[in-house]
Amino acid sequence: MSSLALLLGLLLFSFIITSILIVPFINLLYTLKFQRADQKTKDVFGKLTPIFDKFHRAKAGKPVGGGLLVIVVVSLLFAIVFPLLKLLGIEITSLHANLQANVNILFFTFLSFGILGLYDDVKKFFHFEGERFFGLRMRHKFVLQIFLAGIIAMMLYQNLGIDFIHIPFIATSFHLGWVYVPFATFVIVAFANAVNITDGLDGLAAGILMISLFGLWFLSAAILDIPISIFIALWIGSLISFLYFNVFPARMFMGDVGALAFGATLAVVGLLLGKILALVIIGAIFVFEISSSFIQLLSKKIWKKKIFLAAPFHLTLQQKGWEEPKIVQRLWLVQIILMLFGVWLAVI
Repeated sequence: MSSLALLLGLLLFSFIITSILIVPFINLLYTLKFQRADQKTKDVFGKLTPIFDKFHRAKAGKPVGGGLLVIVVVSLLFAIVFPLLKLLGIEITSLHANLQANVNILFFTFLSFGILGLYDDVKKFFHFEGERFFGLRMRHKFVLQIFLAGIIAMMLYQNLGIDFIHIPFIATSFHLGWVYVPFATFVIVAFANAVNITDGLDGLAAGILMISLFGLWFLSAAILDIPISIFIALWIGSLISFLYFNVFPARMFMGDVGALAFGATLAVVGLLLGKILALVIIGAIFVFEISSSFIQLLSKKIWKKKIFLAAPFHLTLQQKGWEEPKIVQRLWLVQIILMLFGVWLAVI
């Protein structure tokens, strides 16, 4: 069996397993009342983000936490498939000599940021009595993200010896030395929050993520990094099934459990492949969305005025009167071109 046939088969297998589980999982979320907001949290939610609430008040009551199902399915399938391939004598090649460290870093990122996001979701949607804040306080969340990202960056640097970024056009890599650790930490935290911020419209973040992953899947397969290729194949398959229920009108949302895990892991895949500059292009919509929020915040703080009608940028488009499906579909098309351009940059 060729590597391509194997990877496509794993993608389809992951899609089928997730599709079988997803409707019972949605019902479970309703049973657990793990939903966008009840009346109490809606009030808090509205005070914190009035513009978002203006456009999305009707989504209150929709279950949140679809990202958890994707994380569980991908993790369990990888834990079953990867050892099985070794038993069958299929050669497992990787860009990095330390194969186990490669896998460990991937799943430490996937699971640790998922657990952090799940904890934030639980606090957010159950809004425990006596607590004043909607979910984790922002500074507490950032401290935990930086802590986890710092551990991952140290693992990349020490366990795999990665300290470089690939420079397009000059076909070389620039070694950063110990500076790579804070650099990688920043990249991981930035992408985790970028995906979280982008996850504001039905199917927006999940669709852009899926397209980005196809680009990284091509790059990992091209250099025969089998562990990453298998991981991405399982991830895409499960994500497609989730996206079916996440497009407008969404039946469920990924939640912080998915957004933080997916964003951080997307960054780590780029770092493992040494293609982080290409990833900035492949994930440019995520980068622009978080940049628009940062610019808006900075402008309001310094100049006491807004640069955008609303932030992140997809809310500006809604303020201008664009319908939600129109915004999502057109950004998907932009994302396809950005993904192709990013992959092209990575391979030249």
